[in-house]
Amino acid sequence: MTNPMGMAGRTVLVTGASSGIGRAAAILLSRVGGRVVLVGRDRTRLDETLSAMEGTGHLVFETDLRQADSIPAWMHTVVAESGPLDGLVHSAGNQITVPIRVMDSRLFDKHMDINVHAAGMLIRGFQQAGCFNPAGSSVVLLASTAALAGVPGNSVYAASKGAVISLARALAMELVPKKIRVNCVAPALVRTEMFERYRQSVSEEQRQRYEAVHPLGLGEPEDVANAIVFLLAGTGRWITGTTLVVDGGLTAP
Repeated sequence: MTNPMGMAGRTVLVTGASSGIGRAAAILLSRVGGRVVLVGRDRTRLDETLSAMEGTGHLVFETDLRQADSIPAWMHTVVAESGPLDGLVHSAGNQITVPIRVMDSRLFDKHMDINVHAAGMLIRGFQQAGCFNPAGSSVVLLASTAALAGVPGNSVYAASKGAVISLARALAMELVPKKIRVNCVAPALVRTEMFERYRQSVSEEQRQRYEAVHPLGLGEPEDVANAIVFLLAGTGRWITGTTLVVDGGLTAP
């Protein structure tokens, strides 16, 4: 039986592959036959992801995506080893819960640098001649339900993820001539290290209240990875410029 989400013969670059959703996406891609370029800032943790993957030929690149202007040139370095990419997943991100009364411009910069600036420059690098498969390629950006439903203390993160959604919609139209699809996946609370940081930044009452509004309970990284691979694979062939919400029913009411 043919696997409609099979990725055999395809190479996908995954940022934030050292933990959480990025790690889960990389592992799932390997299990459905894909070859993965793992990207993150911690080589030890990237190697831990690699050890959990199936197949061969995967590559590891330790880099800091906060240096966004250097990304397009760096992409040529990656492709010199990997060959043209069939997909790009930007899972690396930053989230800090802070109320408006203590917000400052540096907090905006921290979120925008990795969540938005890096996303844009990764796609700029990806769409360069020789860096993508001209027969058809796919980009998936990690957004968040924070951009769709307000949560107190989360305004800066929400703003950055709203920008990611708008970026994806605009670039989806701009890159149609190159046969590059661009979509977002917007998860709600998922049990990752980012979630643990969130738990520590709010009161127990706040945490219980927010967890309770997920009708299907909290998600796991694998739940989001499934959606990412769906958009990367042939199953997403006719989908571009959209945001796939994976939120356990949070935004349904």
